[in-house]
Amino acid sequence: MTRRKVKLCYITDDSTRKTCFKKRKKGLLKKVCELSTLCGIDACAIIYSHYNNQPDVWPSHHGVQRIVSQFQRMPEMEQSKRMMDQDSFLKQRIMKSNDQLIKQRRDNREKEMTEVMFQMLVGRSLQPFDMIDLNDVGWTIEQYLKDIYKYQSTNNRMAMVAGSSSSSTAVELLAPTPPQPPAPTPLPDHGVMRNGGESSQAVASSSGGLDLMEKQPWFMNLMSPRASFCGDDMMLPLGDTCHTPLWLNNFHP
Repeated sequence: MTRRKVKLCYITDDSTRKTCFKKRKKGLLKKVCELSTLCGIDACAIIYSHYNNQPDVWPSHHGVQRIVSQFQRMPEMEQSKRMMDQDSFLKQRIMKSNDQLIKQRRDNREKEMTEVMFQMLVGRSLQPFDMIDLNDVGWTIEQYLKDIYKYQSTNNRMAMVAGSSSSSTAVELLAPTPPQPPAPTPLPDHGVMRNGGESSQAVASSSGGLDLMEKQPWFMNLMSPRASFCGDDMMLPLGDTCHTPLWLNNFHP
């Protein structure tokens, strides 16, 4: 069950007023205690009423005197900076009510001109309206046109974004997949190096060496086991009987 809003005015019935005082006094002291405990501030409350001979104080007489003395030691400008009495409170409430009234009048005027605009669209005459009403109707029409243009531009922008995304997706789906190059076939490992330049040079040098060995039969004779290099009766190939070194090279000393 929701609580109904209480009208802020003097309660004429004595018993109802006394009951309301007791309930709200208890709630006020509870709120001051919670504020002081939760926020860690110095607060006190002094309540005078014709229902009790002594005022109700919180937290105690000594605590109230300490806080009041601390307040009186402050400069006068600081004391009155956030102070509010009954007169200032009523003025503040009146200003707030005036602002709410102005806002409500403006809203009602906008709704009235909106209704007039729609009636004009169905053929209502402009005869009973004065210049102020016509200006207000024109302002209302301009606001509606701005909202319509803004809505159209937003829709067009969203349609362009959706079209670009769909076209890019279609292009990706229709684009053929490029063929992948065949994987290189691994060469058998026969003790030959597989680096391109080094392997070709090694094969070329080995083939060239075999051809040279085939073209020069004396090289094979030299490698024959009949050629002994021990003692004085060393047999030299090609009829060389001089005691010169075997691998005599004219280009080396």
